[in-house]
Amino acid sequence: MTTEHDAVRDLLAAWAFGALEPADEKKIPRHLAECEDCAAEAERLRETVRLLDGPQLNASPARPAADLLRPALRLRQAAPRVAPHAAPYAAAVAGLKALLREADGRWGTPVVHDWDVHATVAHLLAADEPLAGRLGVDTRVRPSTIDEDAPWEDAWNRRTAQVIAHEHGRTPEETVADWAAQAEALLATPEARDPERAAPAVTLMGMRLPVAEHFLVRAFEVWIHTDDIGRALGLAVPPPPEAHLWQLVRLAVRILGLALGPTAPPVLFAVTGGDEWVLGSEDEPVRAELTLSPVDFCLLVGGRYAPDEVPRGADGDAAAVQNVLERAASLAWL
Repeated sequence: MTTEHDAVRDLLAAWAFGALEPADEKKIPRHLAECEDCAAEAERLRETVRLLDGPQLNASPARPAADLLRPALRLRQAAPRVAPHAAPYAAAVAGLKALLREADGRWGTPVVHDWDVHATVAHLLAADEPLAGRLGVDTRVRPSTIDEDAPWEDAWNRRTAQVIAHEHGRTPEETVADWAAQAEALLATPEARDPERAAPAVTLMGMRLPVAEHFLVRAFEVWIHTDDIGRALGLAVPPPPEAHLWQLVRLAVRILGLALGPTAPPVLFAVTGGDEWVLGSEDEPVRAELTLSPVDFCLLVGGRYAPDEVPRGADGDAAAVQNVLERAASLAWL
C-alpha cells in the first residue's frame, strides 16, 4: 500500500523542476513541514536545479553530473507533463538525449555485450516497441518476422538483433531520431498522464504488471544503458533523482520477491536509506540479513554486477544471501 510519504517522495523531483500538476502542488509544503527526511531531499533537489540553471561549468575529461544534465534540464521545457509513474521514464529519456549529443564521431565505441553506441540506441528502440504497440503508438521499427508463439526470451533476443542489424544500415542520427520520437509518443499517451488509465495489468517481456509499472521498467532500462554509454565515452552519468530511484527500487524488490517465491530461505533485505523487506518464506525465522545501496541493487538487477562482486553488507546464512543475490542478477535481460 502506498503511503502519503511514498506518494510525496515520488513527486519531489517534479516539484523541484516546477512540473507538478496543480492538484499535486498543495501536498508538498504540508508534508515537508512535518517530514525532515523529505525536506532535506527537497532542498537538495532544489539546489541541484539551481546549479543546473546557473552559469556554464568548466568542462573536464570526466564531466560533472550537473554539467552533463544541463541540456536535459532544458529539454524538460518541451516534454509533456506526465503522472508520477511516468516521470522516471521522462527524466531518463531526457538524460539520454543529453548524453547522445556527446556521441558525435564516436558512435562505433564499444558499449556492452557486442554493441556499440549506435546499436545500444537501436536496442532501446526495440525495447520500447512492446509497450508502444500495446498503447497504440506507431512504432518506429520494421514489422517483426518472429513467430508470435516463440518463448519471450528467444523472441526478444532475436527481435533486438533484427532491429540492430536494420539500424546499422541507417545513420546513427536517424536511429536516435526514431528512438526519441517513439519515446516522446509514449510519454504523450493518456496512460502516461492518467494513473487510472495506467492501472490495468498487461503482460510484456514475460512480466504481467500494471501499465504504470511498465513505464518504470522502461525508465530502468534507459537509465542502465545511459550509464553504459556514459562509461564507454568516459562521461559521468548520475543515478536517477532520489525520488525516481526509489520508485525503481520498490518495483525491483517486488519483482525479486515474486521470483524468489514463498519457499525460499527467508532473508531480511534492506536498501540503505530506505525500507526493509523479508524475502522468501513467511513460515520460518529469518536466516540472514542483506543490505545493498539503492544504486548497487539496481545495477545488480540490471545485470551490471555479478552476485559475488556487488558491494553489500551481509550476516547470517551465507547460502540464503547468495540465493537472493543470484536470483536478483538472474532478472536482468538488458
